[in-house]
Amino acid sequence: MGNHAVTVENLGKSYRLGEAERYLALRDVLSKPFQSLGRRLKDLGRTRDGAANDEPFWALRDVSFEVAPGEVVGIIGPNGAGKTTLLKILSRITAPSQGRAEICGRVGSLLEVGTGFHPELTGRENILLNGAILGMSRAEIRRKFSQIVSFAEVERFIDTPVKRYSSGMYVRLAFAVAAHLEPEILLIDEVLAVGDAAFQKKCLGKINDISGEGRTILFVSHNMIAVEGLCQRVIWLDKGKLIADDKSATVVSQYLRTAVSDLTERSWTDLESAPGNDQVRIVSAAIKKIGDETDPTITVCTPFDIEVEFHNLVPGTYLHLSLHIYNQQGIRLFNTGPLDEPDWHGKPFPAGRFRSRCRIPGGLLNDGVLRVQLLVVKNQGMILHTEDDLLVFEVRDDVAVRGSYHGKWPGLLRPTLAWSTELLEPDSEQTSP
Repeated sequence: MGNHAVTVENLGKSYRLGEAERYLALRDVLSKPFQSLGRRLKDLGRTRDGAANDEPFWALRDVSFEVAPGEVVGIIGPNGAGKTTLLKILSRITAPSQGRAEICGRVGSLLEVGTGFHPELTGRENILLNGAILGMSRAEIRRKFSQIVSFAEVERFIDTPVKRYSSGMYVRLAFAVAAHLEPEILLIDEVLAVGDAAFQKKCLGKINDISGEGRTILFVSHNMIAVEGLCQRVIWLDKGKLIADDKSATVVSQYLRTAVSDLTERSWTDLESAPGNDQVRIVSAAIKKIGDETDPTITVCTPFDIEVEFHNLVPGTYLHLSLHIYNQQGIRLFNTGPLDEPDWHGKPFPAGRFRSRCRIPGGLLNDGVLRVQLLVVKNQGMILHTEDDLLVFEVRDDVAVRGSYHGKWPGLLRPTLAWSTELLEPDSEQTSP
């Protein structure tokens, strides 16, 4: 293992579809001969029915990596990629089907809300139980007890059975226990998916503190902003296989480009089922490139229109559209609306179909996958309808404008601004030509 906190070599986990994973007990050993006969008869019946009975499903396959002590590693991928299976193997909850996983140090896991909690025990008793499972002494647990309770904000309910806790209280206490009982290696699976914004911020701060203390963290999340902010390195899994293992910014960018396909044009022919309500309906939306229409590619230099058609159903209503542009990390780049639109700004709309068009100039956006959110606003204050991810498109880099620089262009935006340079005073030793 050398100096590594976690070593994973050719790790694989397979399941037999349609069968639950079983754990070996004494009765299994005694009944094994009869089970083998029954399984053969069952498989024979499956074969006669035409069902595939011997094709395993690999939740993980041939995964290898190493994690150094004190390293914070993010694990990303779509649902079903094998992320949770990996953490369950590292936590010794389930055994691998092939390969090996070795861990050097005491492990704390938060794989699901309240993993390891006994519902009939109180919050106090579950803290003591989890500390004992981690191998901590009673003195160590008591030293951290008040910090855990304070962090979880469950002081009034600490002697109440946790089965009566709300999901928010449950996850707060579970995270507090896992984070404060000082494991050398902390495995976290989507803890930020539950809880309010204030608690999520608190969790991120605590994870930052833990990483600053030199402890090893494996952090599974779909929150790419959190992954990039917390992790120096990211492992990308998909369909049980390791796709990439590199610096966080590099892997997250690759993942988002692959996970998000372009959605540059949409339309709804049936007005009743179109997005909206009894006051307004969205009819169509499109990204329309200005210039060479034979090449749909939009680069950082390309001007384009965002075009939205909508049907106003209530005559006499003043409507306007508000477009919010987000980058692939979910950061809003800007918001625009028709504040100086010459024909309809401030005027009541008759019932009917309208088209609004917004021109985005070239030399404004940085490269990346962008999302358009649409808000339909009534009387400049009341939001009638919100359509998230109305359009999704990619802005690509333009090699011709980069010169000799080949790195990622920093910044949320990438405006092309007017520059000028003039010689104010030449050196006196220079002679004029």
